[in-house]
Amino acid sequence: MRFATLMTMLAVTLALAACDSNQDATETDDGTMAEATPAEDMPMADQTPSATAGESGQMAGGEGTVTEIDAEAGTITIDHGAIEAVDWPAMTMAFQADEAQRQSVAVGDRVGFEFRTTESGGQIASINRK
Repeated sequence: MRFATLMTMLAVTLALAACDSNQDATETDDGTMAEATPAEDMPMADQTPSATAGESGQMAGGEGTVTEIDAEAGTITIDHGAIEAVDWPAMTMAFQADEAQRQSVAVGDRVGFEFRTTESGGQIASINRK
């Protein structure tokens, strides 16, 4: 009886130790373990706004240059400077924009714009040519 208890305690201790040693690993679709990639090492991690970079629904403004207008996607892409109010670095990103906003600017226009942060980035509230 003592031998069985001792073996059970040993097995539990080893199982717990093995679980703790793989905290930095994740299971892949095929069941194998792979090391997790830290968020800061992900491609474009420092160039893409996220829901944690500024609260969703927060208003902010910036200046930049229109680089693309996509009527099908309903977006205006702007190469803008850093926007400190939402802790965004300078980058080029697409903002949701309504039809009137998309028609009020052209590719190459220097613009000032106000936007609301969203989970996917931002939605233009107003945009004006400079």
